[in-house]
Amino acid sequence: MKVLILGGTQFVGRHITEAALEKGHEVTLFNRGQTNQELFPYVEKLTGDRSSNLESLKGKDWDVVIDTSGYLPGVVVETASLLKDTVEQYIFISSVSAYDQFQEAYIDETHPVGKLEDESVQEVNGETYGPLKALCEQTIENIMPNRTLNIRPGLVVGPHDPTDRFTYWVMRFARGGEVLVPGEEKRPVQWIDVRDLAKWTIEMAEKRETGTYNAVGYDEEVTMKDFVNKLIQVSPEAEDKWVSDQCLLENNVQPWTELPLWIPKSDEHPHGFFLVSNKKAREKGLTFRSITQTIEDTRKWFISRDNTDMKDGIGIEPSKEASVIQKCGK
Repeated sequence: MKVLILGGTQFVGRHITEAALEKGHEVTLFNRGQTNQELFPYVEKLTGDRSSNLESLKGKDWDVVIDTSGYLPGVVVETASLLKDTVEQYIFISSVSAYDQFQEAYIDETHPVGKLEDESVQEVNGETYGPLKALCEQTIENIMPNRTLNIRPGLVVGPHDPTDRFTYWVMRFARGGEVLVPGEEKRPVQWIDVRDLAKWTIEMAEKRETGTYNAVGYDEEVTMKDFVNKLIQVSPEAEDKWVSDQCLLENNVQPWTELPLWIPKSDEHPHGFFLVSNKKAREKGLTFRSITQTIEDTRKWFISRDNTDMKDGIGIEPSKEASVIQKCGK
């Protein structure tokens, strides 16, 4: 296939590019030319800005476009309108955050999406991100009806993850000692290895699939205890210390940032995390590598990268972690 990737050099797009090239497809990258331009030296690269300059996309055609960088419907509409007559299929990398709430466990693709009072909003933040993704999906489908594939991943993890949310846990256990672990041991968690997401995205493109699919792991439910056990297998020098939601909140521990993968149980999130069904995607061939493999590969990548500091704001300070464990740990 001739594949156009909008983005393609940072994380999800980078791995989708690699997956497409591994299958022998002809890839073109369109981006601003500002990130990791040394990657893929033999791939056609078109420079532009999808919010203001699409000139380099004109006069060309592809079998499929994979959009890894669409966040605002007003920007997405320009790209989709330009490409509707020159590509056969539009694949949009969306998010499970598009759903309106997560009070039920394992919601599927028929669940309602979030709505915005002002659909012209331009600010992407924690409240608008998901509904804007849903609007982008609708915008593309309106322009290219029955030729659109919406893929909704949850937390995407693995090598080159710029968020360091999953990476925090891998490297914290690697450091050893007493590790503060949030919430209940049986609390379910979900993510997807970026390489599994990328491989399946290309497979779906090859089959010209359309519709909407949740892309999260695994074949069976994974609990935080399952995850911690895998981390300890890789880093046996660590010891898990579990602390309740209540005690963490009483000690001003910040969910999702100081302790990634943790959302306290509440009326809005009764399971303490986002949970969606992956049944539809698995029926279309989505498969998963082992959790241990993802942990080991993430650790190797982190050690090899130039900057081995966690992203600002991610991870609890060691002194605060020790203090909370002393007060609350079991």
